[in-house]
Amino acid sequence: MKCDIFPSAWSAFCSAVSERTAAGTDFLFVAEEETAEKELKNILPVSAENVFSSVESAVMSAAGFAIAGKTPWLIGRASDIAGRGYAHIREVIAQTGLPVRIVAFDGGISCRHEGASVQMLEDTALMRAMPRMNVLVPSDMRTVADIIEKSAGITSPFYMRLDSSAIPAKYSDSSEPFHPGGARIVREGSCVTICTCGAMLGRALRAAEKLEIQNISAEVIDCYSIKPFAENVLLSSVRRTGCCVAASEESASGGLFAAVAECLGRTYPVPLRSVSVGDCFVNSGAYDELCEYYGLTSKEIVDAAAQVWALRRR
Repeated sequence: MKCDIFPSAWSAFCSAVSERTAAGTDFLFVAEEETAEKELKNILPVSAENVFSSVESAVMSAAGFAIAGKTPWLIGRASDIAGRGYAHIREVIAQTGLPVRIVAFDGGISCRHEGASVQMLEDTALMRAMPRMNVLVPSDMRTVADIIEKSAGITSPFYMRLDSSAIPAKYSDSSEPFHPGGARIVREGSCVTICTCGAMLGRALRAAEKLEIQNISAEVIDCYSIKPFAENVLLSSVRRTGCCVAASEESASGGLFAAVAECLGRTYPVPLRSVSVGDCFVNSGAYDELCEYYGLTSKEIVDAAAQVWALRRR
């Protein structure tokens, strides 16, 4: 599949914002001081009065802007937003349902050389468990742009996690538009369903190609909306395939795998495996080496798919 490649989901977000700013769209960004100075300077239009001394004060100010009728974008590193800012987001944004758009960059193992203190793989689980909070993990430039374009129609807060892996302009030629609670089938198949999001989508598609050689037809679903979750898309797929794999660059507890398991457990139990990080903190190192060490490659997806395919109902 030939398409333009962007350095990361975060750079795709900045590019999409720049295009819309040049076209006259006005954005209100709120950020913590260190983030604004190191990451946002000369990239996003963040004015000095919207930069604050701490993540906590940035969260409070974003809530204030929302109460005043504006739609602020709260920008920060995933470990800062979901870690240090969690209690404030819960109390002043989620409880009141304020339409704050939270953008967390350096998600997953993006901070490859900085170790467990800033590599937060449980952020999606924390935000998914928070009442009234939508959780989005886009996998391509098209979805990032769609989220920005349609954010005005989302009247509740959302958390969008962006990682630093290279992403394409789009994975699919499907006309299926983005919407909260949606998903895209980017490859059709009949033997096993692979649910994935973010950086893992490319690896899931490579795994599907390898499985095809073994005469296992894999259907790959881009679950860009982890909450609300596209249960109808998943159920329609597994009723045909009879088994499922959930692959995501996050903790196995509480994120995409949990959303898939809850849906299938309630409605249509089938063999299910997770390709994600286990109950551990992540070390520092090169990105590819970390993916291999923690089992986040296409090989693990192939192995998991072969396992559930062998266990499915005949």
